[in-house]
Amino acid sequence: MTGKVLVAYGTTNGSTAQIAEAVAQVLRKNGLTAEARPAPSVANIETYDAVVVGGALYTGRWPKDARRFVRRHRRALAERPLWFFSSGPLDASALERNIPPVSGVRRAMDRLGVREHLTFGGCLEEGARGRVARMILRNGKGGDFRDFPAIEAWAERIAKELAAA
Repeated sequence: MTGKVLVAYGTTNGSTAQIAEAVAQVLRKNGLTAEARPAPSVANIETYDAVVVGGALYTGRWPKDARRFVRRHRRALAERPLWFFSSGPLDASALERNIPPVSGVRRAMDRLGVREHLTFGGCLEEGARGRVARMILRNGKGGDFRDFPAIEAWAERIAKELAAA
């Protein structure tokens, strides 16, 4: 497949956008046309052959932008190869074990035939927006727990699966 891949994401403070861009970069390196875009900026996915959707986890759910994207494009998403990722744990747990998707993401996966979901560590650093984020930082629970080699390896698997299609 030499198709076009959308990596759509919902984020509040930008760290999920960086994960999405890393995924798109690996896909491009593997000969695919890929772009990372904020979920609200995508009006139509008809020109894409495959889609990756990611969302930061806040209070056990993806942000509204990611959830709305999946709901708005559900019919077209169900017709394409589709992967999900979440980012969020502010500890090493995502490095130590596979963290299953939260219930809302799991329901969407089941309805849409998502090929795979992975949860990556999150990132919350000084200057983060939101009352909950500031409270977490005040309690010393912030930091950057993203594992870019694991993110890139996952994107490589997606590229290989698309190439084999």
